[in-house]
Amino acid sequence: MEQVAIRAVGLSKRYGGVDALKDLDLEVAPGEVLGYLGPNGAGKTTTIRLLLGLIRPTRGHAEIFGFDCQRQPVEAHRRMAYVAGEASLWPSLTGAETLHLLARVQGQVDVAYRDELVERFALDPSKKVRTYSKGNRQKVILIAALMARPDLLVLDEPTSGLDPLMEQAFRHCVQEAKERGQTVFLSSHILSEVEALCDRIGILRAGKLVEMGTLADMRHLSSLTVEATFDASVPDLSHVSGVSSVQIEGRVVRCQVRGTIEPLLEVLAGAGVHELLSREPSLEELFLAHYGGSDDTGDVAHVS
Repeated sequence: MEQVAIRAVGLSKRYGGVDALKDLDLEVAPGEVLGYLGPNGAGKTTTIRLLLGLIRPTRGHAEIFGFDCQRQPVEAHRRMAYVAGEASLWPSLTGAETLHLLARVQGQVDVAYRDELVERFALDPSKKVRTYSKGNRQKVILIAALMARPDLLVLDEPTSGLDPLMEQAFRHCVQEAKERGQTVFLSSHILSEVEALCDRIGILRAGKLVEMGTLADMRHLSSLTVEATFDASVPDLSHVSGVSSVQIEGRVVRCQVRGTIEPLLEVLAGAGVHELLSREPSLEELFLAHYGGSDDTGDVAHVS
């Protein structure tokens, strides 16, 4: 039986009177890319520190490929590499020297892949770290993690400071890692990045995991956006089942539909609809829905 890459059971961390993480139950399969979302203070970094064995849980436990993160940290760390959102490196070393040192610490390196990554991320390894921008320092720790080909990549805001071209290079690397069977635990504020890369997504709120599933699963829990253009006047949609957030602009109506769209289609079909567009919610809209960012009041707004 294949070992679970990450397992957390009742994992909790309390600081004084504040629960930073509460009763986290989580399993991540080998080869899976998991997105871990939440605003600042939701518990993302606390989770990662617990997985790395940097802090002790108040209760519960976590495992990396069957190794207890607290009692067997050396064995757990041999199977993973970690990228933080802020690179703390040795300023007097060059990029090449830093990569060599980190390779020695990790204990393994794919040299050919390392050289390919240096080129892909457009890093000049001959320069000293003190001369690097934030983005270039971030490239160094990304290359260091990827070149080890670890079974598990734990990434905490990994593209912080990277420009859009380098973000694309990073996404390509994650796709390669997935194709090789590596597991990726990705915490990111860049929701488009998570949406493009992740098999499943977990959403934290105030230390609790409030949602977990594929993007398709989550979309079923939220509203569909519908826009209709009419030949004549717009029909009254205020009492149509499942319809909310109605906005009318001339002969165009936009609304949100939760549940089946059939009642809305029946009304539209009898009203001379000229054009009909529908769109599933983006990950950003799903995320905001969990934090009170969506308007679901059902009010009708006329835009002049």
